[in-house]
Amino acid sequence: MVAQGIVPFGDDHAENKGAHGGEIAGQFMGFGGWLKRWRQAAGITQAPVARALGMGVRTYRNVEKGAVPPRFTKPQCEALADLLGLDKSERHALLLYNIGTTLDGDPQIDASPELRRALRLLIDRQMPSPTYLTDRNWNILAFNAAMAEWWPWVMEPRANLMRWALTNPEARTQYHDWDMHAAAYIRLLKFAQATHKDNVELVDLIAEVRQNPDVERIWRNEADLEADRDGHVFRMIIPALGWETVEVVSHVLYPASMPHCRFVVITWVEAESSDDETDALGGKRNAWAHAEPSALTPQPPAQAEADAARRRAARALTARLVVDSADEAAALAGPGGVPLPALSALAGPECRLTLSPENHSVVWAIQEVPGEWGITQLGAGAVVDRIHSPIVDPQARAELKLLLRASLPDSDQAAISRLHGQLPQVDLRAALLREIFNDLQEGERPPR
Repeated sequence: MVAQGIVPFGDDHAENKGAHGGEIAGQFMGFGGWLKRWRQAAGITQAPVARALGMGVRTYRNVEKGAVPPRFTKPQCEALADLLGLDKSERHALLLYNIGTTLDGDPQIDASPELRRALRLLIDRQMPSPTYLTDRNWNILAFNAAMAEWWPWVMEPRANLMRWALTNPEARTQYHDWDMHAAAYIRLLKFAQATHKDNVELVDLIAEVRQNPDVERIWRNEADLEADRDGHVFRMIIPALGWETVEVVSHVLYPASMPHCRFVVITWVEAESSDDETDALGGKRNAWAHAEPSALTPQPPAQAEADAARRRAARALTARLVVDSADEAAALAGPGGVPLPALSALAGPECRLTLSPENHSVVWAIQEVPGEWGITQLGAGAVVDRIHSPIVDPQARAELKLLLRASLPDSDQAAISRLHGQLPQVDLRAALLREIFNDLQEGERPPR
């Protein structure tokens, strides 16, 4: 016989099972689902949790089943967190959901012009480290030239970190062990979902990324949540640096005047050794990952000249400007500037690209808000690498040819010499990629 108000551990689990032994519908949805998972992870029954909260076991049991209780007080949250041994992110989620913090107010995206200029200045001052600002839902609000050079997707309309990292094929080629990073981003989304469940845009974003089968698979298997990626050390392959592998640290800050936004600085760190067990800061490799990562691709030994070249490429970037019109943006290419309307249309509806032959660069302008065009000056070669759509329009083909020529030395003889060395390598690379493509297609065909 069981005393009233005390629930045995076995019954505690059995009461939440469906007819086939699985969790009942909605069991792990919402705040009640998080409470149950945290409690089970701590290995305790419902009765001690109910006592810590000052409520009856039946009332608490209904909370876990999905009943909406009054918000817990701060002392209740602290008692619950101590009892369940919650980590930093879980405590943060518990407090945000129940009592809110400065992060819980309504977004003030339309900040004053003075504030926007001040943040842009701070972002640009982080050069040569790629830096960007996102809102609560990971929409890109601002970025510096290094960020645009390394990851040009930030210049696209509706640029969103989660959408790119989880659904864009580029991300899979650039992250070492994409599944591991995808799981980390999904933990961030689940944290946001737990703490801002009424955010309609977030709900739509989650629904959109979960349409990807791989994202959905990881979503179903990933039970944890995480507040941010601050301090994560990881490796990425950067096309703008000649497809070199670099090791970076992610720093996540919250501006006091816009606490709902994330100010992120990506710092490139040079490791003293290529030890796969230790990261560039001397810590355990991928310590932030909750699952054991798969084997990383070994980094080839770099020549001193190649190292120097990619450092120059990372630092030879211009500061980012904001002008009032697309024509003013185009004028920054100089008197010899060449409009690229066909490639501009491929880049997006609010983009204006202008070639500056004298500087071997392209002025890439995007309308951020009416009357404000953000300017980033990119190398012609970086823009060529950014063109993914098939080029069938004759004008677009001619403009792409102009960019390719601008990426070569001015002197015809020097350009011929450069091409003489590059073309065999380009032809070989294209042939091998075609062979790999054909091999992969053959492997997907069912046996006859």
